[in-house]
Amino acid sequence: MTTVVVVIGGDAPDHRVVSRLPADRFVIAADSGFDHAIAMGLSVDLVVGDFDSVSPTGRHRIDADGLAIEAHPADKDHTDTELALRSALRHGARRIIVISSNGDRLDHSLGALTALASPHLATARVEAWWGDTHVTVVHGPTQCRITGRPGATVSLLPIGGPADGVTLSGTQYTLDRAHLSPTSSRTLSNVFIAEGLDLTIAAGTLLVIVPAALEGSIP
Repeated sequence: MTTVVVVIGGDAPDHRVVSRLPADRFVIAADSGFDHAIAMGLSVDLVVGDFDSVSPTGRHRIDADGLAIEAHPADKDHTDTELALRSALRHGARRIIVISSNGDRLDHSLGALTALASPHLATARVEAWWGDTHVTVVHGPTQCRITGRPGATVSLLPIGGPADGVTLSGTQYTLDRAHLSPTSSRTLSNVFIAEGLDLTIAAGTLLVIVPAALEGSIP
């Protein structure tokens, strides 16, 4: 599996995430995500964006090291995060891991999390470390297992519309072919009762969110 790690801008991410990344990876930095990647000790393969937020020191290092760049105009229809995700697919990603902080702006966080669930990315396994929270995108129809620490919290959030035919086990509260509305809080704050949960979804897209995941097992 080709794994592409995408480091995005904003506040600094949790550096503990690095220990959870596969050694065989292609790293894309989205604009000021380059500064974060270097601070975490990651070797960057490609820098994408309009270069309006990377630090002067970071830009100097990009040029000095002769790193590959994918430059875009400041006036554009897609965020640097979206552009980096699209670039990940062009580089053959079968697994995409996005690294971010908990977010310095709500609009940016919501926009980025929505971008993760884009149907254009459905050919890849997409996940994210949002601070110490782990997020997995699950597109239907599929069956999957997501590991977790017994007693840890897990939430399922439909995104982009309802999720249908959702069956869930391995958690305190189970589901059987449920219809989940994106405006309902029904599937917030569930709890792992085993080393993982089993999830089936017939249609729609879910974000499976595990807060404080860095304290326990790798999702």
